Amino acid sequence: MNYFKHDKALVGDKAQIGDGTRVWAFTNVQDGAVVGRNCNICDGCFVESGAVVGDNVTLKNHVSVWDGVTLEDGVFVGPNATFINDRFPRSRKADWKLERTLVKKGASLGANCTIMCGITIGERSVVGAGSMVLKDVPPDTIVVGNPARPVSNK
Repeated sequence: MNYFKHDKALVGDKAQIGDGTRVWAFTNVQDGAVVGRNCNICDGCFVESGAVVGDNVTLKNHVSVWDGVTLEDGVFVGPNATFINDRFPRSRKADWKLERTLVKKGASLGANCTIMCGITIGERSVVGAGSMVLKDVPPDTIVVGNPARPVSNK
């Protein structure tokens, strides 16, 4: 093991964790999850089997990364940001449809934002705190609001 795991974190034996990554207290990384090198996975996070987290990613407290969500290298996810992987969720629905979400290299997602499934957040883009992202975000764009709309290009 070439990563740090807090003694109160759960990391599945079949999870892939890169060198130099830090997994903090009350975090659960399931078997089948992939977390890259030099990541910081803060307290209370959940990384589900099938989720992919690139290198140098920061997940602040209480972020859940579900199956079908891919975070490329250098992504920042603020506290309590929410990903969705099922557009029409129902309890114990056998025929649910996973919709993949991609957050491209260097993007930053503000605290408490919600990211709808089936979209792409472009490279180096910024999602403002509390924003509800329902559509693709182009590279180098700042979006805010509900629904999130561009306010400027960086």
